[in-house]
Amino acid sequence: MECGFVYDLDMARAVPELARGHAAEYATLLRGDHAELRRRLRPEVWSPLEYACHMRDVLLAQRERVLLTRRQDTPTAQNMGRDERVEHEGYAEQQPADVARQLGDAALLFANVLDRLAPADWDRTIIYLFPEPQQRSVRWVAVHTLHELRHHLLDMRRQLED
Repeated sequence: MECGFVYDLDMARAVPELARGHAAEYATLLRGDHAELRRRLRPEVWSPLEYACHMRDVLLAQRERVLLTRRQDTPTAQNMGRDERVEHEGYAEQQPADVARQLGDAALLFANVLDRLAPADWDRTIIYLFPEPQQRSVRWVAVHTLHELRHHLLDMRRQLED
């Protein structure tokens, strides 16, 4: 992977602490110049602020997916509409300080759900639709979410350095 992330499912139980830590890193970046945070280097690439909004929503969606696996046997994850949300929620117009707080709260909510899992819950499964439908464990969902956090943090840093 471009970001160097390795999917190690044994690290799933560390994801709550790591998610909270990454949310703090996003908050630090969101303290920057508002014009720079809203700037797209290319029309097809999100701005740093849009990436942060996306991660806030990913954390909330993943939280709901984990909770769903605890209520149903092998449910199907609903598409979160990642591309539509940019416009529907007005990502580019949101206030960076608000997004930083919301992302931190989303990380806390996601971490709380993971922290409350019993050992057997980590092996419960969900049909994950991306990139193609496949049965995935809660353990994988946690690690995949960590990958998303790290990857988009890298995306934000790259843009802010250019």
